[in-house]
Amino acid sequence: MTLSKNTRQGLSALAAVGALVLLFRSWSGDTQGAKGFFYDLSAQRLFDGPIDSIPPIRGVDGPNTDGYRAVVVSISGKPQDRSSWRVAYLERYSPDLQAQMERARLGGPPPSLSRSESQAHRWVCRTNDTEWVPIASEAGERIVTEWAQPGPDGITPVVCTP
Repeated sequence: MTLSKNTRQGLSALAAVGALVLLFRSWSGDTQGAKGFFYDLSAQRLFDGPIDSIPPIRGVDGPNTDGYRAVVVSISGKPQDRSSWRVAYLERYSPDLQAQMERARLGGPPPSLSRSESQAHRWVCRTNDTEWVPIASEAGERIVTEWAQPGPDGITPVVCTP
């Protein structure tokens, strides 16, 4: 059976519209369910979770809230190479800021801290550190920037996403 030129064009247009609809659905689904990296300190294990989670969150090995946002980098510069992934640092919020953010998420008032004040309530550490430090402190700035130095092979690590 031979199709007319108009029929072929119509079918092509229909296929193109269908492809666009599928693309839009997959794109919008990905943005609504965006994932971020988290690290369970007690299990010493990386996992992914909703990017809008407010750490600390429940980890992978039980009811403890010892899951912290993790910045993961590829030391080879190739994020697709999972064997090159390293946790650069962890991030969490003070209990006060976390509570304010949770209330705001549920429709309550926005956090009462200004952006600059909230920096004192954002804490960072490395996976083997015993103390959390404010991100805006000298120690915090060192933690969040030290990973970006080129390694012995001259390759600068790059940030990975789940």
